[in-house]
Amino acid sequence: METDETWTSDEYGRSHEGRVGVLLDDGSVPKPVYFDSASGSSGWEVSHWSVYDGAGTYQPRPKAHLLRAECSCGWTGPRHTVDWTTAGELPFHESGLRTAERCEEDWDAHIRDVATATIPLPAELEALFQSVTTAIENLARDSPTAAIKAARTLELIAQRTAHWPAHDARDQDPQRVAADLGLSVDATRALLARFGGWHPCG
Repeated sequence: METDETWTSDEYGRSHEGRVGVLLDDGSVPKPVYFDSASGSSGWEVSHWSVYDGAGTYQPRPKAHLLRAECSCGWTGPRHTVDWTTAGELPFHESGLRTAERCEEDWDAHIRDVATATIPLPAELEALFQSVTTAIENLARDSPTAAIKAARTLELIAQRTAHWPAHDARDQDPQRVAADLGLSVDATRALLARFGGWHPCG
């Protein structure tokens, strides 16, 4: 059983980590559900949306009323009502799957909005990045090691060219820099430290 399911993008990572959130009929957010292990000596907490099915004889689990996408940045998506009348005999992880998928689609739209809100790059630079990506992918078909060398060269270029911009950005408003990059403030500090060559807590 999954303890939870989360989504991340390559570009924004944990700064925008999404999941399906659950609301009960009173509007509250339920606590994780505790499951005993087979031996009974220990257990684990599960917050995956599918466990909130109201099942259980003596201590019924909370029953989901609404599902919505949630993001680690604090954003929440539209609320989708769980239709228990059409669930039939299917377990909730099957009957509620389409609703959960809608939540992921909402989060995908949120990520697109995040990307739109970041600082734009010149069109010619975007085109150059795409051209380099395609060239390395084509190179990898003929010579994987040459492709790795090319990727390593890109790492070195990034390190060299971002060193002083990282120092300059360090002196700017952290919230503004984070918004430009689409990252959390902590993730932005870590990125600047990596490029600038200082300790993240420094």
